[in-house]
Amino acid sequence: MNLALTAAGASVRAAAALSPRWAAAVAMPLFGYVAKPRSVHADDEPTMLRARPRTVRVPGVDRRGVDVDTYEWGDGPRTVVLSHGWNGRASQFSMLVRELVAEGYRVVSFDAPAHGASGGRRTYLVDWLGVFAALQKRHGAFEAMVGHSFGGLATLVGVAGGVDAARVVTIAAPADADLLLSQFQGMLGYPDAVATSMRELFARRYFPGEADPFAWLSSVRRPLPAGVPLLVAHDHGDRVVPFGEAGRIIAANHGSRLLATQGLGHNRILTDDAVLDAVLGHVRSPLDVAAPAEVEELGEAPAAA
Repeated sequence: MNLALTAAGASVRAAAALSPRWAAAVAMPLFGYVAKPRSVHADDEPTMLRARPRTVRVPGVDRRGVDVDTYEWGDGPRTVVLSHGWNGRASQFSMLVRELVAEGYRVVSFDAPAHGASGGRRTYLVDWLGVFAALQKRHGAFEAMVGHSFGGLATLVGVAGGVDAARVVTIAAPADADLLLSQFQGMLGYPDAVATSMRELFARRYFPGEADPFAWLSSVRRPLPAGVPLLVAHDHGDRVVPFGEAGRIIAANHGSRLLATQGLGHNRILTDDAVLDAVLGHVRSPLDVAAPAEVEELGEAPAAA
């Protein structure tokens, strides 16, 4: 744990001794804060230089409006949207971009607020949903959506909520927002009473008027519409989002397919050849064939405990 996070946790715990609500108010600004954006990897620069940069305007978490940098490759009639995760950026999908463009797709990605080239320092899932809506207005229905990590959860939430996408792929995605709040509590070390106040404040801040935003932010409690094929890719050794989250997503979405990998972790899974092949196969798959639930293991699965 870095010094800044240690100091933040100490402040929240000190406030908790006086009032859980006060502690939640201290912690909440940290929840949506994003660290300095990662730089574009040298291997990804050529792909990013070939992109057509544009922007979309979304309301933002503060409802004041924010410009988001978007990127387009290819000019085919079928659009695939790629959604990065927390502390990520569009350039992480460079290898997948090249594969999809070679197959004739128009590929669209973006840097969410406070990520990549987009401005700001705070964001949350509502920004991803705002970007999806803006891109849908620009491009029409999506042939597929691919989301990594937090972007995978946003994709599941978006399509369950009405974003028109024929197919969905998640890579190393959490099943719901509860995991994110639990991980945040673990990082700062505040007690359960503060966690309860955090949930209440979170609901009021980000989803005012929603009777139960945690149901709305759950791929388990609100699965994809029937007929939307889902591929879930996840590594057994993922240290950021536990592998068990993939099972929860699969169980809630009938007929979905699980691609389980070994030794790729949370980020390298985005560049693995076998995973890229599976994503391309899913994007190209026919929609009129009802596939049974399937589990495919890549690499050697860990031995049972």
